Amino acid sequence: VQLQASGGGLVQAGGSLRLSCAVNRRILVFNIVGWYRQAPGKQRELVADIRKPSYSNYADSVRGRFTISRDIAQNTVNLQMNNLEPEDTAVYYCYARQGHLNYWGQGTQVTVSS
Repeated sequence: VQLQASGGGLVQAGGSLRLSCAVNRRILVFNIVGWYRQAPGKQRELVADIRKPSYSNYADSVRGRFTISRDIAQNTVNLQMNNLEPEDTAVYYCYARQGHLNYWGQGTQVTVSS
């Protein structure tokens, strides 16, 4: 299984970015698809995920600002990030879980300037 993340970049506080994760398998086979992030010196943390059948789950710090979605036809998992804050600066990783197996993408850098 391969996950390819894209869409990161540099944005000013209050701006928006959209991340996309392309999966080389039908995403409906996975129990969970979503995004984690890791800031310098911090542990990797959950940002948002979608759990079967279609329940969306968000970290408290991003709820109301970020929206996760999936495109079943394109086999992509997307993260729309609005009203970005400097604290959102991190490397963002997409992931997928099937049974007890976890798959990770390569990460994409998001930098939010104040």
